[in-house]
Amino acid sequence: MQKIRLFTPGPTMVSPEAMLAMAQPLDHHRTSGFRDTLKDCVELLRYVYRTEATPMVVTGSGTAAMEAAMLGCCKPDGKTLVCHAGKFGERWRDILVRFNLPHVDYEKEYGQGFSAEEIANKLKESSGITAVIFVHSETSTATVSDAQGIAKVCRDNNVLCLVDGITSIGAIPFKMDEWGIDVGVTGSQKAMMLPPGLGIVALSDRAWETIDSHQAPAYYNDLKAYRKSMDKWDTPYTPNNQMVGGLKYTLTQIKETGIDNIWANTALMAKATRAAVEALGLKVFSDAPVDSVTAVCVPDGVDEAQWRKDLRGMYGIHCAGGQGHIKGKIIRLNHMGYVDAVDTVGAIAALEWTLAKQGYKFEAGAGTGAFGKVIQAAT
Repeated sequence: MQKIRLFTPGPTMVSPEAMLAMAQPLDHHRTSGFRDTLKDCVELLRYVYRTEATPMVVTGSGTAAMEAAMLGCCKPDGKTLVCHAGKFGERWRDILVRFNLPHVDYEKEYGQGFSAEEIANKLKESSGITAVIFVHSETSTATVSDAQGIAKVCRDNNVLCLVDGITSIGAIPFKMDEWGIDVGVTGSQKAMMLPPGLGIVALSDRAWETIDSHQAPAYYNDLKAYRKSMDKWDTPYTPNNQMVGGLKYTLTQIKETGIDNIWANTALMAKATRAAVEALGLKVFSDAPVDSVTAVCVPDGVDEAQWRKDLRGMYGIHCAGGQGHIKGKIIRLNHMGYVDAVDTVGAIAALEWTLAKQGYKFEAGAGTGAFGKVIQAAT
């Protein structure tokens, strides 16, 4: 028997208690019980998002929620500046292309983030921009962009700020109202500590003004329909009510733990992991590493596919590989949600053992030792 430990940046590990919360007898979704549960989820999501807006829960992935927001906020009579330096930023570009929505590409190398100054300069260069889309935590490259600074630039230039927070919200600092973010999107299978199946989107009053000014080319993903149903704490279409019950459970855990404490713990796991990586003579891939997930460059002489196969097959550590043109060049380790220092030091140990199996030279225990020093210093 083998215990699989998910270190993929989605889906992340789910606690037995959360699984039990979703294993309750199935009830109908058009009931007062479901509406009460959904209302509780919204109040808890406001806490996680740091917002007074009403987050909406969509049955689908984070991509479904992001597409809904984009179709509502990116109008045919305006241009959207879409920033991409990884597979998920490219996905949002592809949605704009698919729906023939006018846009301006801002592309950077994989592993680079976007700064407020860069976005300000791009807005000066390009006329007619009405919205900016960027990924706060680009999961494919484990890279962070300056959400707070970019949101301010967007406000100063009177353009909407749409943020893919799918691997940031609930894991690293994200303050929707204080920073002036117009759209924040996440999914259940990341820092929310649930299986895939729910997308979550919160929108500012400015975003709703744009949505109300036209009819988005959407039916199931029409946010106006969700807003109308949310007036009665309901959903326009059949929800995944079992997962909504699970969401209430995990959000309650987040509230009890304290979102600031969770942000600090995520940062600590990332800091300790990066120290371990460097102690092993390995390199962190990103120029601007995010705390929610760490990308590690595969060293010369190590077969990436075999390395990940050994990690899972021998020690139950399932991590992710690279995507796009960096496939085979990196592996990625998650720090979001239901994962702690003991889980992570075990993953570092497994990295060492599997690297040694392929003949990679390092001082035995260097990674776990460096990890432990960071944890001990913090505690």
